[in-house]
Amino acid sequence: MTSAKDEIRIVIIDGHVLFIEGMRAVIGNETGMTVVGHAADRIGALDTARLQPDVILLELVVGEDSSLDFLPDLLRSAERARILIVTGTIDSELQIRAARLGAVGVLLKSEPACNLIKAIRKVHSGEVWFRRTIMSAFMSGMLQEGPSKKGPEATKIDSLTAREREVITSLGEGLRNKQIGERLFVSETTVRHYLTSIFDKLVVSDRLELMVYAYKHGLAHLGLPVGVVPRAVEIPVK
Repeated sequence: MTSAKDEIRIVIIDGHVLFIEGMRAVIGNETGMTVVGHAADRIGALDTARLQPDVILLELVVGEDSSLDFLPDLLRSAERARILIVTGTIDSELQIRAARLGAVGVLLKSEPACNLIKAIRKVHSGEVWFRRTIMSAFMSGMLQEGPSKKGPEATKIDSLTAREREVITSLGEGLRNKQIGERLFVSETTVRHYLTSIFDKLVVSDRLELMVYAYKHGLAHLGLPVGVVPRAVEIPVK
């Protein structure tokens, strides 16, 4: 049985009260999740963020406001929260901007309720939930900014072993720990050890940050084989 302290604490921020109630009902049927607050406007959103939820479900348009204008304030108020955009807005530019501001996933309201539950669990565990096109555009934008000053970054990169570079390349191709282990003929535990070492050497905190770094510095490359178009990108935790 899941204890209260182990439950995923969720806040819902949406300008439509009926939709809030619908999400509350869906989440209420799931073990290990609880809605601790909700809001339908900017002021209420910042108030509920102080409840320190684990996951914030955020619509891109809240009342008369764009939630992107106060998304950074939400992250400052709810320090441990992971923000999942749940929106009816299909504007890819807004979704990319949300990612750049700190959101870790985008789910469309047209998707089934089971995807909402899966996305909540994924982002809470440290993964991201983006459509491939959004993730690719986000990474491309990071690349266009150009690499950081080469001095300290070159030193970090030079400290990587050949095997650690292989792990990064495999991760960039979307492989999970088990698949990386099978490719390199090592155990999943060994892959986790490699990742811990890579995180320390490159001074990154998770896989999403590692991928941004890797694409930016040429350690991995964007692109998918022709015909491979998965529904969403899921980057697992270490």
